Amino acid sequence: MLKTSQTILGLDIGGTTMKAGVLLHGKLQDIRTIDTPSLESQEHILNVIADFIAGYLIYDFTAIGIGIPGLIDTENGVVLNLANIPAFTKVHLRDFLQAKFDKPVFINNDANCFALGEYKFGAAQVYQHVVGITLGTGIGTGIIVNGHLYCGHHCAAGEWCSVPYLDKDFEFYCSSKFFLSKYGKKPKSLYKKAQQGDAQAILAFSEFGHHLGELIKNVLYVLAPQAIVLGGSIRKAYPFFEESMLASISLFKYPSVSSNLKILISDLDETAIHGAVALVDEFSVPVKIA
Repeated sequence: MLKTSQTILGLDIGGTTMKAGVLLHGKLQDIRTIDTPSLESQEHILNVIADFIAGYLIYDFTAIGIGIPGLIDTENGVVLNLANIPAFTKVHLRDFLQAKFDKPVFINNDANCFALGEYKFGAAQVYQHVVGITLGTGIGTGIIVNGHLYCGHHCAAGEWCSVPYLDKDFEFYCSSKFFLSKYGKKPKSLYKKAQQGDAQAILAFSEFGHHLGELIKNVLYVLAPQAIVLGGSIRKAYPFFEESMLASISLFKYPSVSSNLKILISDLDETAIHGAVALVDEFSVPVKIA
């Protein structure tokens, strides 16, 4: 699905860790991870990022793609905020890195990178209309329309995490928050118990699946994608919430849409870095109009 054969550096910058890898001959290689100095000053964090990138100069990469969990002014390359890093507000990251390395830099939201990575490298390559949903500490959503990433203003499109649902919002019921609040346990722990046949753990994932199905129905009403790709750590428990999720989806008002929907489970390693690399492919290569 890639339109380019460039050597590209991809970064996934999170509140806890930063990961990077380089795309060589269409394959992601040399994955490295460092701790994010999340409580340090903006200047210090920028220098850490620059030093991290400098370690890959031996590859003579032609561009840099970066995924970040926050709102991004992609036109000007400004990080408006970064989850869990207080000092990273209104950061002119693109200008800083382009001045350092004299290479084009592309920045986007990490959930968008997930969807784009799955479309370019993973399970969703054969579809033109795709929504990627990450299920973890929170939920994130990325949108592919007509084979291209749709970001909206400041990368804020698809923020279903904040859409009101029941007494709270979809993020509360479709992330680890649901398990911690109602069952007092992390989903990873409940998953292990469910594998052992624990009735309460199995019930927890059944309830979770119902709520996720309601989220997916909401997505269907807005976008009617051909496929939805589930990522994030909770996806591993899919066998335990698949049935209840599909039962909720089956009540969608337009069966011609829901009955043809493909639910895909991500099996792509380092999806966030793949997505960051894919940003360069998506935005630096002109789209050919037939």
